[in-house]
Amino acid sequence: MITFNNFSTTHVEIFGYGISNAGCKKDVANALSFMSEKTSTRYMACANPHSLVIAEKDPFFKKALLNADILLPDGSGIILAAKALKIPLSEKVAGTDFFLEMNRMAQEHGGIRYFFLGATDDVLNLIRIRLEHEYPHIEFTGSYSPPFKKDFSEEENELMLSCIRKARPDVLWVGLSAPKQEKWIYQNLNKLDVSFCGAIGAVFDYYAGTKKRSSDFWINLGLEWLPRFLAEPKRLWDRNLKSTPIFLSWILKEKIKQILLLKHHNP
Repeated sequence: MITFNNFSTTHVEIFGYGISNAGCKKDVANALSFMSEKTSTRYMACANPHSLVIAEKDPFFKKALLNADILLPDGSGIILAAKALKIPLSEKVAGTDFFLEMNRMAQEHGGIRYFFLGATDDVLNLIRIRLEHEYPHIEFTGSYSPPFKKDFSEEENELMLSCIRKARPDVLWVGLSAPKQEKWIYQNLNKLDVSFCGAIGAVFDYYAGTKKRSSDFWINLGLEWLPRFLAEPKRLWDRNLKSTPIFLSWILKEKIKQILLLKHHNP
């Protein structure tokens, strides 16, 4: 029985999105509080420059981000925007940070049940082995590797939902890559008998050890993206060389608006 009733949330608005500025520990505490309520399915998504740029061209993805109960500031570009626009947000919280902190707190609490949707059977098995070794008080209730395709058929989607319902998890981790994972959660929100969902994408591979997250050196420099881009330039080309300049142009336009508004009020 989960009892963790200390929910409170703070967020800031960046380009119309309510992004959490509570910090990683409080974000996770809030997620655990959602599990105590058991009233409806709540979910977490990650906001980074690429996702916000893509969302402007994908209305359903934008709805999924706007309606997330916790929208993490996942990306140094979000922190840069906050600093440039004098928005009170200083702590970057990546999906990996959230997942690891959730594991730590769930281990202390005990009795919390996980289900993993996404990746390959091999990756899911590696996640299960590591999780059971590192966090024995977290229950691994099951996993499912869906077909690797753009859209799921009704039958495929129902099979996924059926597997999740049978496992009766408290937390559903979804790793289908963005924006597919966020859109899937939002589309199936009323069909899931789960207290909390987290869209964490590449975290599946990081935790399984099949891919390496950038080192603390690059993370602390705000350049976590650079080693990943150098390792997979073809896959990450759009993210880093198309979306980033667009996002920076948004910051510049908003900064100019702020300066003009200030001049208007203080001629």
